[in-house]
Amino acid sequence: MGRIIPSVTVLLLVFLTSKAFEIEITPKDNVAAQIGDKLELTCSTTGCESPSFSWRSQLDKPLDGSVNRTGNRSILTMDPVGFGNDNEYLCSAVCDSVKKEKSIKVHVYSFPSDPVIEISTPLNVGEKASITCMVPKVYPSERLMMQLAKDGSVLETKEFYEEESTETTETKSLTLTFIPTFEDIGKVITCVAELPIDEMEFEPKKRQTSQRLSVNFGPQNTNITVSPSNTTMQGETLMLTCSTTSNPPARIVWGKKLEDSSVQNIIDNDTLIIPHAQMSDSGLFICETINDATNKTERTTVVISVQDGPRNTTVSVTPSATVKEGGAVTMTCTSYGNPAPKISWTKHLISGVSQFLSENATLTINNVKAEDLGLYQCEGVNQFGRETKTVDLIVQEMVKEKDYVIPVIVVLSCLSPMAIPALAVLIYMSRKAKINGSYNPVNTPKPNV
Repeated sequence: MGRIIPSVTVLLLVFLTSKAFEIEITPKDNVAAQIGDKLELTCSTTGCESPSFSWRSQLDKPLDGSVNRTGNRSILTMDPVGFGNDNEYLCSAVCDSVKKEKSIKVHVYSFPSDPVIEISTPLNVGEKASITCMVPKVYPSERLMMQLAKDGSVLETKEFYEEESTETTETKSLTLTFIPTFEDIGKVITCVAELPIDEMEFEPKKRQTSQRLSVNFGPQNTNITVSPSNTTMQGETLMLTCSTTSNPPARIVWGKKLEDSSVQNIIDNDTLIIPHAQMSDSGLFICETINDATNKTERTTVVISVQDGPRNTTVSVTPSATVKEGGAVTMTCTSYGNPAPKISWTKHLISGVSQFLSENATLTINNVKAEDLGLYQCEGVNQFGRETKTVDLIVQEMVKEKDYVIPVIVVLSCLSPMAIPALAVLIYMSRKAKINGSYNPVNTPKPNV
């Protein structure tokens, strides 16, 4: 019995030693490695103080990596991972003539970044455009699936399973052509890319990118507001504000229509301020909105009326305020105000009463008489006031020539009948003188008696 016990002990120790020697590879089982990343495979043992290690790939392909041993571990490093690392690797460890092996399969893939959304041109309402979603550096690209959606509604999908597989990373894309509408403004475009490889464990297998649509459109619903009102009194301050809907925001230019129908540019701003408004500021103001991105414009107008009572009332007299009896005179009254003043003429009588004459701006007196002389008043009136202007009309009386014929006739009638022929001659010469404008007895023709 004493000899049997040591033999059993030796066999038990050998059994325990051989069972304690184990080998392990991490990560375990299959591993998915992204091309361009760094991958470390660690082969480690237990139950052996100084094992020897070796690595090889199936079919004796190159390892495409470096090996480093630390104690009871051997590390195979692939940096960076390439297509050559898509292989099965075997780690062998030997301890006291006992050999252990472990294998691991490495799958390579490439799905390094989110999709990129590109818009061909600035999006303008009503103009054809395209949106392209791109997925860079994909492998294996034939397993890729792509989708374009707008606010959750799928617009376009694409799969690449029919394409030939190649050992290279590729950029794949999906393009959508459409015509933007006003409803597209602010909508979210989402590009979803998936690499659903079931035999590989990696994350993420799904990537997506979203972008809110910025759709350009020209000015719309342009509107002008005037504070306090587009009808105001002279001296007040006016504020004209022009607003519009546009993307990108429109430039706003203020102008005023002149009497010759041309437009005077005033200011490039949404607000136009007119301090101490005058009647000359009245008129048609134009707000022009300009979208430089779409080359679209829109105009709207407002009429400003600056009101005030009559001012600068004047009277002009033709030919003159001094006129001869029997002549004609025209008096014209001009008065400025807003609204236009109503003109009326009156005459101040000697009694102190004013005599109404006319409601026309022009007062004409034909065949002026002596009684037409006096003070004439022109008055301009509107709801905001009145203003008057007077003119003193002077009438020159016509001078009458004295008639000496009648007294002579009276005297001669008292004489003898012989004087009657002489009286006839005198009457004849008198009339002849009036006709010719002068009288000369020397040249008077002799009467036939």
